[in-house]
Amino acid sequence: DDEQVVKALPAALIWRKRVIRCKMFRESWMMDNGLRIVMDLIKRQRWGKLFKRRELMHIDAVKEFYARLTLVYFKKKEVARSQVRGVDIEFDNFILASIIGIPGNNGICEYIKEVWEESKYTMPLEITRKFANDETIMEARRVRSVEMKPFQRFIHFLVMKNVVSWFGKRGTTSYMDLIYMDHIVSRRLVNLPRVMMRHMSYVISVKDHELPYGDWMTMILEAFGVPLVDKQGEC
Repeated sequence: DDEQVVKALPAALIWRKRVIRCKMFRESWMMDNGLRIVMDLIKRQRWGKLFKRRELMHIDAVKEFYARLTLVYFKKKEVARSQVRGVDIEFDNFILASIIGIPGNNGICEYIKEVWEESKYTMPLEITRKFANDETIMEARRVRSVEMKPFQRFIHFLVMKNVVSWFGKRGTTSYMDLIYMDHIVSRRLVNLPRVMMRHMSYVISVKDHELPYGDWMTMILEAFGVPLVDKQGEC
């Protein structure tokens, strides 16, 4: 297969970034707050167990993983290579899926940065109207949180924190957010391991993005036998 190596920032810049964790969801709380539909949609993606597991994370080990990370793109998969505390790490999206316990074979994995174009399942104007809940909108655009229904806002929160993980709040969607939201709400599969690999390649190549998936990355490092005796509960 043809391969493409992602160009990363200097390691020193990556070490300065903040490590962020994913958000876990208590099923009982979601049921009590009228969000059963969200739990059903998460289970459709077969993310239920992962999104309910609260794992400790090792900030320094995760930073070392990203600082040494090389990502190689092939036609049908991505391969991550790094070294942490003297242990060589190499995995593709299929190995990643098996470690964190979610499917990795099927589903959308596009990683789009503000290119509003139609695809097989996605029409920008249609999903803008869908999540703004306004059929009179005439042009595709970002959707503000105040335009969404409560369960749509929660799906947006889920996408921001666990799919294309980043720190902080965002009152409007990106086009990529809308694509993943639409697939989740429409019960079409999202290939989370491949999205994670592509998101990882993005964050090591730009200055203004934190290091995502801190707790999940700690799980992966443990699976490769990296010694982590001083894990931390919070970032």
